[in-house]
Amino acid sequence: MKIAFIGTGVMGAPMARHLADAGHDVTVFNRTRAKAEATGLSVADTPAAAAKDADAVITCVGNDDDLEAVALGENGAFAAMREDAVFIDHTTVSAAFAQRLAGTRALVVDAPVSGGQAGAEAGKLSIMCGGTAEAMAKAEPVMQAYAARIVHVGAAGAGQQTKMVNQICIAGVLQGVSEGLRFAQKSDLDLAKVLEAISGGAAQSWQMVNRWQSMSEDRFDFGFAIDWMRKDLGLALDEAKRIGATLPVAALVDQFYAEVQAMGGARQDTSALVRRLPK
Repeated sequence: MKIAFIGTGVMGAPMARHLADAGHDVTVFNRTRAKAEATGLSVADTPAAAAKDADAVITCVGNDDDLEAVALGENGAFAAMREDAVFIDHTTVSAAFAQRLAGTRALVVDAPVSGGQAGAEAGKLSIMCGGTAEAMAKAEPVMQAYAARIVHVGAAGAGQQTKMVNQICIAGVLQGVSEGLRFAQKSDLDLAKVLEAISGGAAQSWQMVNRWQSMSEDRFDFGFAIDWMRKDLGLALDEAKRIGATLPVAALVDQFYAEVQAMGGARQDTSALVRRLPK
């Protein structure tokens, strides 16, 4: 397939390369051209130029405004796309904006991802999708190049709402892991033994298994940045107000993350949440 990939940051670049490795003809665009050129793939000057004649157009940018610019703005992808081309958005944006995009074209899938940079590089992302069955039928074969799991959760916007659920759950789990780790340290316990003892039971989580050791060693310069987590939690809190849901723990952890940002941890991994708890 001929594919346009717009947004070649830490997530988008490896995803685009996986598509090329799978045999697709991939053209990329990024606002910082050097990042697009670093993929080693064909580079377009505008989103529209990348999208022209493509079978699928994929975006992985920063937020609602970024997505609006590359999709609907001057020289945006929508102006150049074929009617039968599918638009797949991997950006985490508001459900309302995802629904707005789906209202402008027939074949649009909101498809936020989970798995972080490591998942993108390994081609093992989990993708939660909103859109029509027709759009999914066209999008799924494309996404298989970099996904371990693809789930069609509902209509337009449902993918974004599911990503909000994902971030809400992660926030609570990371706060629990942070408190448990500090408690173990204060108790002078062998942290490796504690992990061995509790990670095979009901307390086990991905965050515990993958972040316990690095958190105990104050290593946070990797993974999903706190700035992006706060953006995602902000989307979830806004959506909660719209639908009448209550998110007391997510709102509290969001404020804890604000404290870590003030400590200089804005670009650190979300596990840096533990920094605000005294050793």
